[in-house]
Amino acid sequence: MKNITSCSEGYDLLDPNGNITIKWDVTGWTGDGYVDVDHDKIFNIGTSNRLVGSSAGVGQRKRLYRPCLARRQYYVEDSLRVANCCKGGVLEAFAQDPAQALAVLQFTVGNSGNTNKTVALPHNFTLLSPGPGYTCGPAVHVPKSLFPSADGRRWTEALMTWNVTCTYSQFLAQRAPSCCVSFSAFYDDTIVPCPTCSCACLTNSTTPIITTPKTLTNSQTCVDPEIPAILNPLGTGANMPDVLYCTQDMCPVKIHWHVYINYEEYWRVKLTVTNRDFSKNFTDWNVVAQHPNFDNFTEAFSFSYKPLNPYGSYTNDTAMFWGLPYYNQMLLQAGPEGNVQSDLLFGKDAKFTLSNGWAFPSRIYFNGDDCVLPEPQSFPTLPSSSHRAGSTPVEFLVMLGIGAPALASYFF
Repeated sequence: MKNITSCSEGYDLLDPNGNITIKWDVTGWTGDGYVDVDHDKIFNIGTSNRLVGSSAGVGQRKRLYRPCLARRQYYVEDSLRVANCCKGGVLEAFAQDPAQALAVLQFTVGNSGNTNKTVALPHNFTLLSPGPGYTCGPAVHVPKSLFPSADGRRWTEALMTWNVTCTYSQFLAQRAPSCCVSFSAFYDDTIVPCPTCSCACLTNSTTPIITTPKTLTNSQTCVDPEIPAILNPLGTGANMPDVLYCTQDMCPVKIHWHVYINYEEYWRVKLTVTNRDFSKNFTDWNVVAQHPNFDNFTEAFSFSYKPLNPYGSYTNDTAMFWGLPYYNQMLLQAGPEGNVQSDLLFGKDAKFTLSNGWAFPSRIYFNGDDCVLPEPQSFPTLPSSSHRAGSTPVEFLVMLGIGAPALASYFF
């Protein structure tokens, strides 16, 4: 297997340090090899990754990586032997839950040298889960790790330590986008939909079959949104195709940004995330949005929120949202319950305006994947009689009345 060391395809401006780091610690020698404690830590700000874990055979759902040692292949999965070992096959996004962004595995490696001079470095790491989007570089020597004792009074030093960095690329993970964004506003009676064919195209507007760019075959079916909700339209099973709502964009996930109240000192947005896929749900989902007014953000009423400042004090225009525990932490399958939403409240400052699409985000991510946004020329526009950002109560009620009927299109 060829080593690919370039990280350029995995670079993201909103998450410049995003990666999964595998720290490989040698903690003891055996007759023909060594004992390894492996720390897998995700540094991606907004990507939750379903990873594996175990050499003891506990978590058998998926395999995490495959290090090739002495021409042998090893599949590493969860173990019950060390602290922080078992995360149920899932590492959370670091910004979302730092405590769940680390998994530790322990195993014995044989036929690989048992001294500092003869030990064979692990190589050809491959993340087989959550998908093909990760590329891992070579193992690099780093300062030896230190492990605290149970009482915290002593420290033990590893014999050797290597780091392996794996970066994510949406382009490697999938050929087509997986989400799209639509816009609306109280001052415009139209809803700007997701761009046509954002994720795939319908073969015929009346035929519930789509053709995916990846296979060029009718490998997915879709359901008319006007049909009453159905459950598992094609049954169950790991090999079942994705079953989506029939839409012009054919994206599994749609995010809607609606500007709907303009107060004197604040303005308000309703953010809605809709799952159109009957085949899957999303546990611990997250949305990352970029907008210049996040430096004056006030409150997310029904989501958890964290500002993201990847470049320190130079920027404060990016925010991450995710569900509240036991409330909307899971985005359910397509259907009446397949959406989550929250109001977002922004404070006004000198740069606030409703003109020229300023009230809409420049980028939105869902679970770490960049979503397709409408073209700027199609953004909702102010009525020609509007000359200022603010509105009197009478003007506001008129504009709200115009926009309200269109809100039925939120979820499709």
